[in-house]
Parts: sequence; C-alpha cells; structure tokens
Amino acid sequence: MKIAFLFPGQGSQKPGLLHELPSCEAVDKVLETASATLNVNVYNLHLEEPLSSTKNVQLSLLIAGVAAYKAFEAEEVKPHFVAGHSVGAFSAAVATGTIAFTDALRMVSLRGELMERAYPEGYGMGVVLGMETRRLQSLIDFYSDNDNPVFIANQNAPDQVTISGSLHAIQRVLEGARQEGARCASILNVNVPSHCPLLQSVSDSLKEALHEIPFSRPKIPYVGNRRARVLCDPDEIKLDLAESVSAPVQWHDASTVLYEKGVRLFIEMPPGTVLANLAEKAFHDARVLSVTGNGFNDCLYIAAQEQVK
Repeated sequence: MKIAFLFPGQGSQKPGLLHELPSCEAVDKVLETASATLNVNVYNLHLEEPLSSTKNVQLSLLIAGVAAYKAFEAEEVKPHFVAGHSVGAFSAAVATGTIAFTDALRMVSLRGELMERAYPEGYGMGVVLGMETRRLQSLIDFYSDNDNPVFIANQNAPDQVTISGSLHAIQRVLEGARQEGARCASILNVNVPSHCPLLQSVSDSLKEALHEIPFSRPKIPYVGNRRARVLCDPDEIKLDLAESVSAPVQWHDASTVLYEKGVRLFIEMPPGTVLANLAEKAFHDARVLSVTGNGFNDCLYIAAQEQVK
C-alpha cells in the first residue's frame, strides 16, 4: 500500500499546536534548529496572541510539519508521496529534500511578512460548502467590485470552495450563499487574501528570493498546489512554492492524483484534521489518519505495517 503524507496550511493553527508533537530527539532537533535560525524561542510563536500574525502562523505550521515528518523518518517510516496545502507545501518540499529546513524557515518568514504588509487589515478568506462553483462565481460577480474585490480561491473538494479578498464583500457573498442554500458559508481563520491575484506582488518577490536558494531534486515525489501534478524537477517545485501564493490551490485534484498513483493510506501531519477529513470523504476505500486525531504512535504503527507489505 502506498502512503502519502499531507501537510496542512493556514487555518489549521490553534494555540499550543507545537505541544501536539511527539516527544523525541528528532523533534527536539527541529525545534532547536528553528529557534536558532529565527533567533526566537519557537514556543513563543504558537501562543494565542502571536498567532494573530500571519508570519507566526505560517512558521508554526512549517515547524510542526517538518518536526512530525522527522519523527516518522527517525523510525524509518517514509511516504511514497508528499503534498502540502498552501504554506504546507514548504513542509512537503523540506520532506522531499528539495529545500533545506533553514532556507524554508527564512522563505516562509519572508512569505508571511510580505503577505501581512500587502494587506494588513480588512482582507481575508471564507469557505462555502454545498454550492456549485459556477453559482458561487455568479454571487461573487454580483457583490464584488474594484474597491471590494472577491475571488474564487481554493478548490478543496467538489462541494468545498474557498474565496478570498475584501472581508466586507466576502461577508455579502457568504450571506448570499446561505440564502441560496449553501450547507455552510463562513469566514476562515486567515487574515490575508491568499491564493488570489491580490497577492501577485508577493509571488513575484518570493520567486526572486527563492531563486537565490539552492534546490535539489526531490527524493520523494511532490504533488504541487497550482496544477495538481507530480513534480520531480526542483525548478518546478520552486515555481509552485512561489506562484501558489497568488493562485488557487487545486487540492481536490492534487489528492485525486495521489489516489490515482496508488495511495491508499493518507496521513496528515499536525496540526488539525482538515486534510484527513477531505481525503476520507473523497476516497472511501482508502485509510485516512491524522497525527492530531489518531496520535503519533498509532499513525507510526499503521504506516510501518503497511510499508513492509
């Protein structure tokens, strides 16, 4: 049975998320490296007040994802594929060996700073469940304008779409979606307009910065955000990391590619269970676990058993 490790993105964070990590030497080493690289105690990043910062959220997610991966690696358990949602793609890229963890920390720090600087307030994201994308787009066309723009962002599932832009207009779109019968329409815990053209300047700046960072050929196939394809060329992964900031994440297509490649065990790295829930709903004959929901030891045991079959 093939195994995929999934790395969550912004919106999965919660105070104290680093305490979900297993207690082992591999995790300690990741935390120590992160603290030294960032010149900060990383446990100060995942507190409630610091997590109001996009930069701190994204760094915390990167650290948690890489630390959990290293804990599995220390037990000689490795996936056949990796994929990360939004900033989780950096964790996935570290797991493949494409980018060094220290370089990823610096790039994610820059990513968060640029996103906060571009839209410090009044912008964010929402999610709509149970509505066709075409109908949602018609609501966006009605309520969005140049002063208060809204865009389709991520396609997380056939019936789950995120939108991004002005919070004022997002609220109106969400209310319209509820009136049109959407199963759920709510604001996400993301305070920047990710994955839409408003962040094109961030993608451009990140592309320049990533150009200065050495990238290696991945040791594990990486499934990208932007085009939902298996990427084995380091330059393509670099481009995916930069451009996905301002482009929609095609997550449903990405997870479907994993399934089509034979993955039947999906394990979500901490924090949260969002990606696991999406995979469980989409692929009924697959086994789906999360470190947060099932615990590290259970995930490790099952992955180790499947790896030797």
